[in-house]
Amino acid sequence: MANTKYVTVANVQERFNLINYTPELNLEDIHVTVADVNRPALQLHGFYEHFEPKRIQVIGNVEVAYIAKKSDEEKAQSFRKLFSYDIPCIIFCRGEKPVDILLEEAVKANVPVLGTERATSEFMSALIFSLNKDFAPYTTIHGVLVDVYGEGLLITGESGIGKSEAALELIRRGHRLVSDDVVEIRRPNNERLYGRAPSITQYLIELRGIGIIDVKSLYGVEAVKDEQRIDLVIKLEDWTKEKEYDRLGMTDEYMNILGIDVTCHSLPIRPGRNLAIICETAAVNHRQKKMGYNAAEELYRRVQDNLDENK
Repeated sequence: MANTKYVTVANVQERFNLINYTPELNLEDIHVTVADVNRPALQLHGFYEHFEPKRIQVIGNVEVAYIAKKSDEEKAQSFRKLFSYDIPCIIFCRGEKPVDILLEEAVKANVPVLGTERATSEFMSALIFSLNKDFAPYTTIHGVLVDVYGEGLLITGESGIGKSEAALELIRRGHRLVSDDVVEIRRPNNERLYGRAPSITQYLIELRGIGIIDVKSLYGVEAVKDEQRIDLVIKLEDWTKEKEYDRLGMTDEYMNILGIDVTCHSLPIRPGRNLAIICETAAVNHRQKKMGYNAAEELYRRVQDNLDENK
């Protein structure tokens, strides 16, 4: 288990505020190692072909109604068969309560039984989404992540180029810090990336010449955010006269992170440029493009219309 990603059942219980029907079991010692879940209706009927025991087992109204029709001996046999597999835990939804026979067999097999008032489908969706983030492909990037008008702006560049200073100015302009210096990035699905700060540096920014500042303490809870989807990358680099820079934005550049291409703008740094305003404008422009309007394409259309008129 040392080399396997896992989440403890205790963590799942705390995250979803679940009722614990088996308090005599140690939830810290029991691990969840897969993101999928299973409703064991077929298994309670005796069909175990293709059964994946490593999944959390979720029981709703259908399973409870089926169990209720069985005799006590049939219930005991069904539960013993189910608990003969190494399942991490069972969760009852919709406020349904496990019968005593199930609890007895669960304790013998060291399988925690938990419960929630939430609807079965809604709870399963939330649980799968949460576990997908836990087991998602993961990487770290040296940079700063800021929430700008709801757009996740990842600012990268060489050390000392001004990433943290730009982030601080964005915070002063009402935006929210997610992470400074190191950004932990996860890919819960094939379309989205989410970034957050390591717990040891959460809410902190390093400013050369000043030191470490606590953004949450200085600017309040509205100035920080725990996690943010990554929508745009701004790459800060020293301005060089010889390099050609995109001036119209007709073609997008991308940065590949964990197999997903994220729109990326290279921003040359020169004295007098207000990085925060430029980053803020880039985020708003990216949001506008997602809504279907592209200023560069509009300029091209106007030029073409003007040429057509003068023919």
